[in-house]
Amino acid sequence: MEESEKSNRIVESRMKLKARFEEKMRNTPSVSDGAPKGSGPVNRHGMPAIPIGQTVTVKWPVLDLGHQPDIPLNRWTLTIDGAVENPVKLSWKEFLALPQTDDTSDFHCVTTWSKLNMHWKGVSLLDLAALVHPKETATHILCYGYDKYTTNLSLEEALKPDVLLVHTFEGQPLAVEHGGPVRMITPQLYAWKGSKWIKRIEFLTENKLGFWEKNGYSNTAYPWRNDRYSD
Repeated sequence: MEESEKSNRIVESRMKLKARFEEKMRNTPSVSDGAPKGSGPVNRHGMPAIPIGQTVTVKWPVLDLGHQPDIPLNRWTLTIDGAVENPVKLSWKEFLALPQTDDTSDFHCVTTWSKLNMHWKGVSLLDLAALVHPKETATHILCYGYDKYTTNLSLEEALKPDVLLVHTFEGQPLAVEHGGPVRMITPQLYAWKGSKWIKRIEFLTENKLGFWEKNGYSNTAYPWRNDRYSD
């Protein structure tokens, strides 16, 4: 397939996905909550810049499961499969050939720190979804890391425009300790919903809990509702 034809198909599929999930995305708490808990000026999606219980930091603390896999770029791959019409396994070169997105967003860790105005470059989850064409029955994704970490997201959260698989931070390759070469970021949810060292995205027809969701953390993870732990 010609690159131009491939790009056109991604654009067409992206528009269909946005239309399919537009209302659900608009009604999610991180953009629609009429009484969000937090402080500071309004952020990019209409919430207080600092969610309840968070403290702003200029550092970027490192948190993981005790293992930081160092994956050479010539061995890194990203598999996207499950409830999709066109499963793929991307090499590093193929990943970089996809449409690239530059964005600025905030990072809210469930351990009560927030880092604001972080500058990223990567591929949007929406564009990756457009590449594989999720089936009409798909409702969630489960993300897998090279460190065996897993985490889940509903599609109305995953397909938001600020959800990226990032490879660059502040103009530099994403450091291994922060999930490089590629990690997911989820600016409208607590950061554990963005898998470090990501290697697979599985589209699901029903919700499936990930590592922290099985171990007492919230399934939904809304920072402006102090939604840290399961009931």
